[in-house]
Amino acid sequence: MATQRRTPGSQTSLREANRARIVDAIKKHGGLTQVELAGATGLSPATVSNIVKELSSSGVLHTAQSIRSGRRAQHVTLAHALGLVVGVHFSTRHLRVALSDVANTVVAENHMPLAKDHRADNELDKVSMLLSDMLESVEASRDEVLAVGIALPAPLDRASGTIARSGIMRGWDGVVVAEAMERRVKRPVFVDNAANLAALAESRLGAGRGKRTSITLDVGDGIGAGLLLNGQLFRGNNGVAGEFGHTTIRENGPLCRCGNRGCLEAIAGGPAILDELRDHLGSLKLGDVVLQAMAGDARCIRAIADAGKHIGIATANLCNLLDPERVVVGGELARAGELLLGPMRHAVERSIIVNEDLMPDIVQGQLGPRAATLGAVAYAVDCVSLTPGGAGM
Repeated sequence: MATQRRTPGSQTSLREANRARIVDAIKKHGGLTQVELAGATGLSPATVSNIVKELSSSGVLHTAQSIRSGRRAQHVTLAHALGLVVGVHFSTRHLRVALSDVANTVVAENHMPLAKDHRADNELDKVSMLLSDMLESVEASRDEVLAVGIALPAPLDRASGTIARSGIMRGWDGVVVAEAMERRVKRPVFVDNAANLAALAESRLGAGRGKRTSITLDVGDGIGAGLLLNGQLFRGNNGVAGEFGHTTIRENGPLCRCGNRGCLEAIAGGPAILDELRDHLGSLKLGDVVLQAMAGDARCIRAIADAGKHIGIATANLCNLLDPERVVVGGELARAGELLLGPMRHAVERSIIVNEDLMPDIVQGQLGPRAATLGAVAYAVDCVSLTPGGAGM
């Protein structure tokens, strides 16, 4: 049987693929030793060493001496000088923008409130102006921006690039957000659901690190879920997986903003909690309810506990379907800590089918209100090529 020879072209393709595997592993983990890189990529230590030297010389990677298990090791990260990326998070009432290098070092950040039912054109204009100011503050130009990631608190139709259900974000219906933002900033723009991007950030930088299958809940005015399955974000066939807040938990229950009745969000989301407490607190915001509860207000404690119970019942259903290692709870309501998590755990324990020793951990997120923004930064880095000859180089 004749021995098949590799052509020079196939050798080149293999090397390019190996370079991409190493860069992708560093994007995912933030930084690894060469030994860890070999384990993460399945490449031999010699191959990793040669490619790291090559990419360090070309300015893609940065190496530094570190100590692991008592031994000296080369720690490999993306080079800071590769360029900048932008992460943008639109929530229902807030806007946060972060300017970062590709090694996840945020160099400028801005945050401001938004009006209720804000319009896409106004807010995208605002982001463009903020970005100009932030770039000026770090003496950088827009040409140095490789990509912009945007997190939206709504399901996105992957095919059309628009919000998948009208009415969830009034003022944004029918807008192809990536195209609209690209016209303003003249840079590549990538858009995803905020819960997905919060899950991405928590899995790489926060409470989900080291877990290959986890659920990240974003609990605030809305309720969303980011699903990390076998180390990959799961977005579903149309890109709208994880609309946890619009699962029906009470038939013929209260009307939800999506148009259905009895959704979890309509019963345990921020507006439902505020409505329940209006006669007690007046027109306060959800953050004020959390502060009042933490200060000992019995009505606020009860409202958060009731929300935790409903969210816990729905979470048990999700755990029975997906069998995650960990459930990370983020969003504005998660600031209440055990006032929310305790009732959630109790509801999950009563409804989950596995034994207590197999239950997933239910923990508070570590990234707070910045989670989706940092996820948008990570998503922007993921979407550009950083190897020689690729986009952004």
